[in-house]
Amino acid sequence: MDQKGFDGDRSESRLYVGNLDFRVSESDIIKMFSPFGKIIAEDFLWHTRGPKRGEPRGYAFVQYTTKEEAQLAKEKMNGKLVCGRPVVVHLASEKCFMDSGNSHRAMKDKKLAGGSGSKSVQTDRAAKIAAIKHKLKSLEDEGSSTKRPRLKSDELTGGGKQSDKKC
Repeated sequence: MDQKGFDGDRSESRLYVGNLDFRVSESDIIKMFSPFGKIIAEDFLWHTRGPKRGEPRGYAFVQYTTKEEAQLAKEKMNGKLVCGRPVVVHLASEKCFMDSGNSHRAMKDKKLAGGSGSKSVQTDRAAKIAAIKHKLKSLEDEGSSTKRPRLKSDELTGGGKQSDKKC
């Protein structure tokens, strides 16, 4: 595939995947996103210096062959809980998630104006509460252990919006 063709389609078929748990690996991202289409590139970002050197940055980019595949993955994966954290998925071409129509401010404005969107706000709130509860439980269970376990492939979420797996 020539570079010009890749760049022309890139903005429409490249996804930003954020709010990833530190145990999620490159292969986990590929396993989670491959059911939605052919992945032609995946960029998993790591800290390159400082005290967190070698640790995941918490976000990645996934490139599909078509914008339809990317849109499907965005619809299915955005907000899905992975290890108790709601994953943020949007097109990489969207300059900032807060500028998009799905921002909290836009949702709040819709709710105040009496428009639709209150159901998704409730869903987002429920997902956040579940993530916080899960994080608190994991911190309590962790105790004084400082070793960070890696995510196992069988702990990846399935088809539902929320995972029953323990991370």
